[in-house]
Amino acid sequence: MRKLNISVAAEPVFHIGEFPITNSLLTSLVVMAVLLIIAVVSYTKSNSGKGKLPLTVRVVTEGLYDFLKQIAGEKTDALFPLLFTFFFFIILGNWIGLLPGVGTIGFWEYHGGERVLIPFLRSPNASLSITVALALISVVSIQILSVKALGGRKYIGKFINLKSPIGFFVGILELISEFSKILSFSFRLFGNIFAGEVLLMVIMFLIPVIVPVPFLILEIFVGLVQALVFTMLTTIFIVVATNEHH
Repeated sequence: MRKLNISVAAEPVFHIGEFPITNSLLTSLVVMAVLLIIAVVSYTKSNSGKGKLPLTVRVVTEGLYDFLKQIAGEKTDALFPLLFTFFFFIILGNWIGLLPGVGTIGFWEYHGGERVLIPFLRSPNASLSITVALALISVVSIQILSVKALGGRKYIGKFINLKSPIGFFVGILELISEFSKILSFSFRLFGNIFAGEVLLMVIMFLIPVIVPVPFLILEIFVGLVQALVFTMLTTIFIVVATNEHH
């Protein structure tokens, strides 16, 4: 009888020395390679004036730029490279996990006396380590841009305010809220993508024909929404952090 194996942690596929290369990390490298290829091919063909890829990339890029400009305003030009990278890495990482073979092709190992499948590839955002890394990049970027915009004294003053007990308490809350963003970013993205992955695995395990199709369509939409939410929240937090409060 087949057994369904669901692992929260990413599984090591091979090692480089003592460093484990997990299936989620391997898929992340594939995603980065695909993005790099799209960028190079699009740039090359845009100069020659041939192909539909440059036009598609331009339309999508301009659409995302116009959307983010409604939030960031004049700061969009400076922030767009970071936000653009977040959006396309996350959405491609979400969608690549829906491709045939991802999560289903791998090798067999024995764990706890049971024979389980270790897939070669797995959605990057179904791994908490990847989403925490994205959250850290986002939050650290927010702090750096805030220091750059406000200056060191005003930045520290948001968290350490000794002028009054209320100001001190508000500063502590501000500090806690900055750390909570890491948890919020990482667990929101991980929870939605991992839950979708588990749902598809269960449906395909029980009824592998026709029935999973509506759920695949739903996960395509969820992947888009999660990429957009992560990018939009990062934009909002940066705008709020770089504006001086009185």
